[in-house]
Amino acid sequence: MAEKFWTYAMEEMSYPDVKEILKTTDIALIPIGSQEKHGPHIPLACDSIASIETTRRAAYKAEVPYTPLIPVGYSPHHMGEINQGVGSLTFTGETLRRIVYEIGKSLVFHGFNKLIFISQHASNTKVVDEALRRLRYESGAFVAWYMTPTERRTQVIAHLLEEKVGWHSGEMETSQCLAYNEKACHMDRAKNHKAHAPAWLGPEFAKKDGVPTVVFQGTENIFIPMEHHEYGDEATIGNPLLASVEKGEKIFEAASDNLRDFINEVRKFPVEIKTREYDFRAY
Repeated sequence: MAEKFWTYAMEEMSYPDVKEILKTTDIALIPIGSQEKHGPHIPLACDSIASIETTRRAAYKAEVPYTPLIPVGYSPHHMGEINQGVGSLTFTGETLRRIVYEIGKSLVFHGFNKLIFISQHASNTKVVDEALRRLRYESGAFVAWYMTPTERRTQVIAHLLEEKVGWHSGEMETSQCLAYNEKACHMDRAKNHKAHAPAWLGPEFAKKDGVPTVVFQGTENIFIPMEHHEYGDEATIGNPLLASVEKGEKIFEAASDNLRDFINEVRKFPVEIKTREYDFRAY
């Protein structure tokens, strides 16, 4: 490994610094967050906090650079009604895809061969496949989407949680926010809530968690576009009263270790860039 740089945040580097780090790695990390209504006890930027903190720690452990956080994601279901999801922001899927594509093209243009997008906001994942594939097909770059441990994908941190899933504003996310900044949390407002099917669906349907499916006749094969407030009271699914600063710190460490290990495997992948062309003047 090369001698460590004083920072791996690209926005803190000059362009000669980025040229220098390109001599040691061809990997770039791109964190993407969200600003959306969470429980009344934690910040709107919860997913952004988790995304950038996991990215920052992994970048220093693996000695690879990362771009500035994209703080807004795809969150139409969190907007709610007027004055209900106040503070929430959303891109359209088209806008987020374009941002992902154009950042990726910029990085490949300047010499990066392997791109790892990182997000805790699961709904960002729904709309970006076309942009990720376009980046790979056009340039030949390695492109990956890394979801931090969340929702039903908490295996990496399951040993740290009493709740075995990391749902909205519950034990996991509240712990992350507490570890990031206790002053931004209001635990006197925290309540334990479970997911439920929207009342308008009637008694034949149930809902286990925040995945956009419903249970019907014992199966969970039906996807229905729903608003978050229709199935999650106060935008909370889980028990935030189980959270602690210590858990949050351990979650960040375990998640960033997992991301570091993935980065180290990505180093081994052979990549043949077909073209670095990017006609950014066409827009």
